Amino acid sequence: MRIGFGYDVHQFSPDRKLWLGGIEVPSDKGLLGHSDADVLIHALCDALLGAAGLRDIGYHFPDTKGNEYEGIDSKILLRKTIALIRNNGYELGNCDCTVCAQVPKLSPFIPAMQECLAEVMGVSANQVSVKATTTEHLGFVGREEGIAAYAVALITES
Repeated sequence: MRIGFGYDVHQFSPDRKLWLGGIEVPSDKGLLGHSDADVLIHALCDALLGAAGLRDIGYHFPDTKGNEYEGIDSKILLRKTIALIRNNGYELGNCDCTVCAQVPKLSPFIPAMQECLAEVMGVSANQVSVKATTTEHLGFVGREEGIAAYAVALITES
């Protein structure tokens, strides 16, 4: 068994849709990024890659490659990440993700995020945990400047 940890953060932008865990969350502002800025999927990709010793999301999907990944749906990045894990002889045991957001309230959307992530990775929904929290109005998250996400992933040899 191997474990990996991922972290990502994106600032809010008024002219973008908010994508979290592969689903669009209703909001008056989205996240700024080279891709769709799905902070949850980015943290999860880093956790998976880290567990397998395969560096990080920026190494595999750099924002310096012109338009190749510009505006890309992060579900595509997660699909490619899980394929990399499997091609290196590993399978997901489980993952546990936490989204830190003061706004919007995410609780109603968590089941759909879990289902979406599980489907993209080709695993059971009970292997995917998604939680949400606030920072009690502290820091950039509390000031509603952006969203952060943390993820851990346990992988096993297949």
